[in-house]
Amino acid sequence: MAESAKKVAQQAEDRLEKVAENVRERFDRVTEGRFTEKIKDGRFADQVDHGIDRARADERRRKQGGST
Repeated sequence: MAESAKKVAQQAEDRLEKVAENVRERFDRVTEGRFTEKIKDGRFADQVDHGIDRARADERRRKQGGST
């Protein structure tokens, strides 16, 4: 009984790995690799979230009695 459960679990894991691989391939096809290439090239690493900076500046002004 335990052997059959292990076999079923292994088959399910193999199927899930195939599904994940197919999803990755389709995503790359749809985006033509653009998104993946940008991540690999580190193009997003140097971008700053200006919203956070703006929120911090607004908070400083509020603490000093200014308006936002």
